[in-house]
Amino acid sequence: MALKNLFKFGKKEKEHENSEQEIHENIQKQEIIENNEDIEKKEIEEKEAEVKPLKDRLAAPKKGFFGKLKQMLLGKTIDDDLYEELEEVLIQSDIGMNMTMQLVEELEKRVAKKKLKTSEEVYDELKEILKEKFISNNTLHDNIDLDLKDGQLNIILVVGVNGVGKTTSIGKIANKLINEGKKVIIGAGDTFRAAAIEQIEEWGKRTGAEVVKQSHGSDPSAVIFDTVSTAKNRSFDVAIIDTAGRLHNKRDLMNELEKINKIIRQQSGQEKFETLLVIDGTTGQNGLEQAKVFNEIVDLSGIILTKFDGTAKGGIIFPISEELKKPIKFIGVGEGINDLRKFNIKEFVEAMFE
Repeated sequence: MALKNLFKFGKKEKEHENSEQEIHENIQKQEIIENNEDIEKKEIEEKEAEVKPLKDRLAAPKKGFFGKLKQMLLGKTIDDDLYEELEEVLIQSDIGMNMTMQLVEELEKRVAKKKLKTSEEVYDELKEILKEKFISNNTLHDNIDLDLKDGQLNIILVVGVNGVGKTTSIGKIANKLINEGKKVIIGAGDTFRAAAIEQIEEWGKRTGAEVVKQSHGSDPSAVIFDTVSTAKNRSFDVAIIDTAGRLHNKRDLMNELEKINKIIRQQSGQEKFETLLVIDGTTGQNGLEQAKVFNEIVDLSGIILTKFDGTAKGGIIFPISEELKKPIKFIGVGEGINDLRKFNIKEFVEAMFE
């Protein structure tokens, strides 16, 4: 009798395990369906939408950032209280503590030196300091475009935490390059998420890029190896590689990226290649802290700043340039396929500051 009950218990336990597995698989399937529906919906929207000028796309961050500063400054007496209040507003606007201190210190010096008398003049001077710093930080680099060479394979490794828009950015970059006549292959290196693999496949179909993938849960290194080998053997111009963003600590992240870099170097024969970090513009200082970790352990060549049109603060773009000392190569200003735009300093400054 006891043995019979034991078998019954074992059977129930197995049924429970099967039930949990079914739930997990259903969640994965639902995630894939939702991703596909999102992509199809965006395709319809894009056919109807025209590419808006950058000035229009930056209306929310511009109003949120400079509007708040203007509201706080104008009509006020220039004294210590004003500078303290300014510090608070800058920090709240995602400028960050370090850069805020630098800005306010520089502003106080200039106000004293130029003998500025009104808060309107102080506001204009602050805008000028921000503009100068931003232009300076983004012209330190010889080339803010993708460093792609004709007649050879070019690697673009894309890194960043989950949810920042990595796979979407990869799809949009692939689309740009294919429209420029490049032969593009994408490696679905985020094997931890079934939805990420499926999303990369959808972008492949949509753009005409070839996709290398393996099953959910497989070793990302195998995908990287196959992607670079295939790209080299079949004379692709560009291989774009997705990576997992869910590694829980710095050491795991470092080990995984070191392994990926080693495979790319061995298979491509290249020591240097594009490594782009994707940062979500709406995550503020959290995004900057994540970026600092990646900047410490990877030789980043540039930044993709996504969802910048969706932030009402807008200040995050300044410390990214100031603290990372890496060029912003692309900026996301909408959901359309053409709304991940090559970053143009002159165009951005005119749209944001004028």
